[in-house]
Amino acid sequence: MSRIIQTGETPAKRRHAHLRSCAEALRRLAQRPDLATGQFDDEAKDMVAFLVFNLRGIMDTIETSAQAWDDRNYWKKAEKLRADWRWARFAAHDLERFALENRWAAVPAKLLELVPRFQSITVTKETRDSDWWVGALRALRKQAKTTA
Repeated sequence: MSRIIQTGETPAKRRHAHLRSCAEALRRLAQRPDLATGQFDDEAKDMVAFLVFNLRGIMDTIETSAQAWDDRNYWKKAEKLRADWRWARFAAHDLERFALENRWAAVPAKLLELVPRFQSITVTKETRDSDWWVGALRALRKQAKTTA
């Protein structure tokens, strides 16, 4: 009997997709000069909500990978992985709070904190367009109502 090799979607592949989405959204947001003054149009607001969903996705993949390490009794490695990526959970929480409370003036500073986290992602060609984030803020608000 031969060994089964999984070639499908792994947590690392999903994490990389979320990282790439975040990097592209940050790049597009950085190209908007009016955001520095806290002036967010509907598309920029949707991009911020899109970032929240992707940062949550990153944390989901981290937890999946860490759980696999925990199952093998490599708890130090699992905890280091969680600690290394804890910033994503805090960033998602802060951006979500700012968006839901309409505190858009606080968002640019948080986005600047995130930029160094995504510098290793090279975006030579943008593969995500507005279809990816249209309605993300509405979805975030709807999700917040159902969990409250």
